[in-house]
Amino acid sequence: MNISNRINQMSEPALYKFYPDVHQKEAEGKKFYYLNIGQPDIETPKEFMDKVKEVRQKVLSYSDPEGQEELRKEALKYYKQFNLNYDEDDILITSGGSEALLFVFLTICNPGDQILTPEPFYSVYKEIAKATSVELVGIPTYAETQFSLPEKEIIEDLITDKTRGILITNPNNPTGKVFTKKEIEAIKDLCLEKEIFFIADEVYREFIYDGSEFISPGHYLELNQNTIIVDSVSKRYSACGARIGFIISKNKDVMLAIKKLCQMRLAVSSVDQQGATELFKLDTSFFDKSIKEYEHRRNLIFEKLKDRKDIVAKKPTGAFYYMVKLPVKSAEPFIDWLINEFDDNNESVILTPANDFYLDPEKGKDEVRLAYVLNEDELNRAIDVLLKGLDQYKKEHPENIKKEFK
Repeated sequence: MNISNRINQMSEPALYKFYPDVHQKEAEGKKFYYLNIGQPDIETPKEFMDKVKEVRQKVLSYSDPEGQEELRKEALKYYKQFNLNYDEDDILITSGGSEALLFVFLTICNPGDQILTPEPFYSVYKEIAKATSVELVGIPTYAETQFSLPEKEIIEDLITDKTRGILITNPNNPTGKVFTKKEIEAIKDLCLEKEIFFIADEVYREFIYDGSEFISPGHYLELNQNTIIVDSVSKRYSACGARIGFIISKNKDVMLAIKKLCQMRLAVSSVDQQGATELFKLDTSFFDKSIKEYEHRRNLIFEKLKDRKDIVAKKPTGAFYYMVKLPVKSAEPFIDWLINEFDDNNESVILTPANDFYLDPEKGKDEVRLAYVLNEDELNRAIDVLLKGLDQYKKEHPENIKKEFK
């Protein structure tokens, strides 16, 4: 018996393949600082937990396929704060942002169709594309230019008669890039000219630093029929386990089509929706505190890395990720070494190899993503351990070090 080609083409995220060794070493008493995964450490608002504890339903019944009305209404109030003005028919609740993206791909693409996205990109995009028989096409960006988009003409050259949309994560995971108004408007113009969709994954909407401006395709009336926004409560409210996501669009045909998929999977957890409703009632001061904390952590990493001549680490302007180009030829052997051979007082770090964020695994081999989701003391220690490890690795494994840094 055979497994489908779609599933056979999918791969396990690189960050997971190190876990068996990590768990073995932890069982032996070694401590690791997890810089590899975007699991916020800031406490989930108690309002979520309090609401869940209050649930007194004798029978947990199906919720509406499109999502509970109260949650949708509260979410729409939240979006208005960002000048994103949508009606109740323009929003659907999904089981997290990943299901939202899956539903979008299934709705706007036939097998063999293409979606363009800036590369490096959130690695799950690659697997959703494979699972839906969609071709993901990378728009090249580079660490040296802070992952800015190339000129409009370069993006236009990538568009074919199979292209159904351009997908961006703004602010970006894994790069921390916040796309400028000029970059957003270049994509806007292309989507209008080519009659394709502008898909915006905005799960890190609040996490913007240095006075950068958040620009959404949802701000442009002329893009109403082209825009699809994907969102989630996971990051902004430290509620990854709640699995509450959103699809937002004024394109009625798209939303009616996606609603069929919502009906197919019946419903999202009614309990989690009730908890999420309370999150959207929180005062914006909750975000102010979180953003200040993440910005402080970003600055901490910047100060520790800025004088290293063997590292390219441009300061990100959003999200809570730092893309770092190392002096190694390949990051994976370095990460394996950090886990299995190196320690500083029986402590080490776990990183995400950045080639997982590229279509071609040969790209980004010398890059890693750091998630600054640790408190100040642990983050300080984690970066110190990482740099000690890198210096020792350069001495012990010159065969994996670029010539200019040996």
